Amino acid sequence: MVVRAVQVAEFGGPEVLTVREVPEPVPGPGEVVVDVAAADVMFLDARLRGGWGGDYFQLATPYVPGGAVAGVVGAVGDGVDESWIGKRVTTATAASKIGGGRPIGGYAEKALASAATLTVVPDGLSLAQAVALAHDGQTALAVFDKAAIQPGEWVLITAAGGGLGTLLIQLARAAGAHVVAAARGSAKLALAERLGADVVVDYTEPGWSDKARAATGGSGANVVLDGAGGALGEAAFDAIADNGRFLGYGMAAGEFAAIDSASAAARGITVTGLLDVTDAETDWSRLAERSLAEAAAGRLEVVIGQTFPLDAAEKAHAAIESRTAVGRTLLTLDSAV
Repeated sequence: MVVRAVQVAEFGGPEVLTVREVPEPVPGPGEVVVDVAAADVMFLDARLRGGWGGDYFQLATPYVPGGAVAGVVGAVGDGVDESWIGKRVTTATAASKIGGGRPIGGYAEKALASAATLTVVPDGLSLAQAVALAHDGQTALAVFDKAAIQPGEWVLITAAGGGLGTLLIQLARAAGAHVVAAARGSAKLALAERLGADVVVDYTEPGWSDKARAATGGSGANVVLDGAGGALGEAAFDAIADNGRFLGYGMAAGEFAAIDSASAAARGITVTGLLDVTDAETDWSRLAERSLAEAAAGRLEVVIGQTFPLDAAEKAHAAIESRTAVGRTLLTLDSAV
C-alpha cells in the first residue's frame, strides 16, 4: 500500500517540494498511524528545505517535511490501547519532539506518531484549529508563564502577526497588560489591533523601537516577547525598561537576537532564551491540553491565515518566505477540517 506525501527531493527553493507515492507507514511498538486531516507548516520547515540547519537536524534527501499533524487515529502498534482508533487527535510526528528530534513526516496522507504525544481534540474545535496550536499553543503558554506578566505592565511583542504572536497578544491582554505589537505590513498590524493590541508599530519603518518606547510613556516596556530575533530583536531590546524582562524565543529574522549580557546586567534586565523556556521541567502535554481547552472555550482565537492542499505545499513555503503569511499556515487534506 502507498500514500501520497510531499517530499523534499533535494535542498533548494519551494519548487523542490514534490508530491510522490511512498509506502504507507506501519506503527511500531508505542506508535500510531494518524489519517492526516491537516498538517502544520512552520518557518523552520522552509529553512530546512533550503539546506539550513544541517548541523542540528542532519536531514538527508529525500524526506517528508512537517513536524505536527491533526487527524483521526487509523491504526495502533503493539502496546497501544486500541480505544485510540477513531479518535480525533493532534500530535507531533514520531520523529519530532521539542528540544530535539527532526520535524519530518507530517506532509502526508498518513503519518506516524508516538502514542505518548497524542492529545485528544475537544468537541467544538476543528482539526485545523487544533494543529495550528500544535507548536504555537504550547510555546505561547510556556513563554507566557515564564514571563509572569502583571496587570498594568507594558508588553512589546515582535512578530506579532504570526501564529505565536497572535496568541501572545491575547494572553497578555487577558492578564491585564498593555500591548505594543510590532509586525511587518498593514495586514498584520490590523490583525494585531483587532486582537487587542493597544499600539501597533511597523518594524520595517526607521525608528520603530523609539515609537514602541514612546507608546509606553517613554519608560519602556516592562516585558519584551521577541519572536523575530536578529536585528529586530536587538532593536526591541532598546525599547525595554530598566529592570525589565526580555524573552527571546523566535528567529523569524533568521537568527536569535544577540543581546549584550553586560548591558542587560547593568540595567537589571533579565534575559531568557528559548532553551530557558523549553527546559526539562516543562510539561508539554499539559500545555497542549491547556491550549486546546482555551481555544475550545473561546478564550483564545486561533488565527489561520492561509491553507493549501497537499499538492500546493510549495505555495505554502513561498508565502512564509515572502513574509506575507498572516497567522498560521496549514496544509489541509480533508475538506471537513
